[in-house]
Amino acid sequence: MCIAIGMLTACTTNDSKQLKEDNMTKLELTQEWDKTFPLSDKVEHSKVTFHNRFGIELAADLYTPKNATGKLAAIAVCGPFGAVKEQSSGLYAQHLAERGFLTIAFDPSFTGESAGEPRRMASPDINTEDFLAAVDFLSVQENVDPERIGIVGICGWGGMAVNAAALDPRIKATVAMTMYDMSKIAREGYFGSADSREARDEQRQAWAKQRTEDYRSGTYKRGGGVVDPLPDDAPWFVKDYHAYYKCPRGYHERSGNSTDGWNVTGTMSFINQPLLDMANEIKNPVLLVHGEKAHSRYFSEYAFERMTGKHVEGQNATVGNKELMIIPGASHVDLYDDVAGVIPYDKIEQFFRDNLK
Repeated sequence: MCIAIGMLTACTTNDSKQLKEDNMTKLELTQEWDKTFPLSDKVEHSKVTFHNRFGIELAADLYTPKNATGKLAAIAVCGPFGAVKEQSSGLYAQHLAERGFLTIAFDPSFTGESAGEPRRMASPDINTEDFLAAVDFLSVQENVDPERIGIVGICGWGGMAVNAAALDPRIKATVAMTMYDMSKIAREGYFGSADSREARDEQRQAWAKQRTEDYRSGTYKRGGGVVDPLPDDAPWFVKDYHAYYKCPRGYHERSGNSTDGWNVTGTMSFINQPLLDMANEIKNPVLLVHGEKAHSRYFSEYAFERMTGKHVEGQNATVGNKELMIIPGASHVDLYDDVAGVIPYDKIEQFFRDNLK
């Protein structure tokens, strides 16, 4: 029976598609190695897919230590915001697999090789759910111990990782690297530069206007990735981003930051949905790592304060099972890859070994 009202049609038939694993979207995944880093001879690599509770199929790279036996501790990695799994998250996943963990680096919904339409959208709810879906997937693998699963979020996905840890007790340990709180920056701007009702109303008006224009045109306007060519007077942290996303060091054709960016309206829901409101209820261990010279360092300091009630600036701190680690002299992008040689892999490994046991 079908009833059509204008352009809306409701249909019920015996062969209606149901949300079943054997009926999920089959993604076409790139099979050749196309990462921004070389394949390690210490790991086995393969492509996998899994779906979140919104029915979006996610693509991931699976890294397994060579000659591994038994049930392993597992870690899901995602980020930075606007990046893809062929960039930083894959590098972290491979390094951790070299150290004995089974890992996945996944593309979040609407991004990279993962499904979701329209492309280049973000959501504090859906993208937090992406981490939980990764935990779903890892929990049922025969070579994974479901009681020993952790996550790593990089940049904007650091905030999502903390939010996921506040929601899902299956996440036994969380690492947030060079974290951004995307809700805080949407609400307040950098360093509180737009933290007023008037500024937020102006932003809401701009998004509302763009939504109307997008609907009229039938397309979503992109906001542009990292600025290129780089102006001589660009802030140093923009130059830092450019050196990664726009240069051979970190460029990838599926990365929004390397190409044409998010949809202009892609991040609008963050302004009304604080990511870290429940961070003080996280029971399991969290490690926040940030560069001393990073323009974004205050996001990790804010997250630490939300979790512990203790305010610190520019220094290491530990309260209970929550830890803030500041890397001397490091910038935000220094923690994206191995160029500066400052990512504390030994510390991250030990944190997971201590807490995934």
